[in-house]
Amino acid sequence: MKTRLLICLLFISLKSVGQDYSSFKNTISQLRQYSIISDSAQRASEIEKWFAALRKQNQIPFVVEDSVAFLYQGEAKSVSWSGDFNGWGYDKAFQNKGVQIPNTNIWMLKSAFPKDARLDYKIVLNGSDYILDPENPYQQWSGVGGGSPNSELRMPLWKESPEQITHNDISHGTLKHDILINSKILGYQVTYNVYLPYGYEKMDKIPAVYVTDGYEYLLPQLGNMVTVLDNLIAEKKIKPIAAVFIDHREPVNRSNNKRMQELAMNNAYLDFFIKELIPQIEKNYPVIPDPSQRAIMGTSMGGLTSTYFAFARPDVFGMAGIQSPAFWTKPQIYQLCSNPANPKMKVSMTSGLINDTSKESRKMKDILAASSCEYHYREVNEGHSWGNWRNLIADILIDLFGTK
Repeated sequence: MKTRLLICLLFISLKSVGQDYSSFKNTISQLRQYSIISDSAQRASEIEKWFAALRKQNQIPFVVEDSVAFLYQGEAKSVSWSGDFNGWGYDKAFQNKGVQIPNTNIWMLKSAFPKDARLDYKIVLNGSDYILDPENPYQQWSGVGGGSPNSELRMPLWKESPEQITHNDISHGTLKHDILINSKILGYQVTYNVYLPYGYEKMDKIPAVYVTDGYEYLLPQLGNMVTVLDNLIAEKKIKPIAAVFIDHREPVNRSNNKRMQELAMNNAYLDFFIKELIPQIEKNYPVIPDPSQRAIMGTSMGGLTSTYFAFARPDVFGMAGIQSPAFWTKPQIYQLCSNPANPKMKVSMTSGLINDTSKESRKMKDILAASSCEYHYREVNEGHSWGNWRNLIADILIDLFGTK
């Protein structure tokens, strides 16, 4: 009786209005039936077949409609799941502890998410051992400098941006790697990379986007932005543009990442852009020296910096791409952006809705709505992750450089 009650509790939070959960209930019910088989050998055999069938169909985690059963098979004292859905442990309201199905070595956590959500997570064994989900082939890399992979929950209506897919039948741009600039303003060297569209040699001067956290935006496992640029330009969804990817890692010690120092509304870093980096780019590459054709882009602290650069110096940056901005670290940014004297500019801002920056971003959206800005704002059912940001790069570039 206790076993039946325990399994039934797994369904309490199901939202059944207008959605068919029969396959979800039936599949979990099968596990319940197998768990009470008295013959231990038969019980183990049936449970293994049940788990293997889900594995073969790539259904772990098991998802139906908006309901999810996270599953882990193995010996442990405790099993929980941590990820975007609980702010990686900061959101204590989310119940993330799994339940062991009696008479089995299977642990389960049931929850519900929007049907178009995409979330990073890891399994936590015995309260401290974070592992990738061994049954889930989907992974998303995250973290400063590339970090490490997380497992990825993809809900039924989530779709990958088609611009993230590499096509060999289109023309590809050129990437100039690891260019050094000796900054007198900063007192150290900075590395950057430059993307130039296919056939740029025969073009007139072109617009440019300056990308903070450039190493991560470039990395295929993270931003994969070169692929996005190639696709958008080939499809004529954006104008041919140049992209300057600034690397915050120290050139001689790549483990020393200065992003938290450089991207915290750092006036010296802004001066470096205006007085050293941009002049060098415009001297060496065919980019238009006009603020209306020059954008700054970044995510998290880089999103804060993009906002700061554009609104502090609209005479330099006429466009800003802002992803999950860390406005909470520098609330004075709101006052800066509230200046009615700011000239009109283009702004494209995005945020996740699940333990991301939607509260702060909505506050900024209201400020932009009251200004003369041409702005676009998008929210997605995702967390503070490169899985979120990479999928929206194309939208931002179309907002800022679109051909229509």
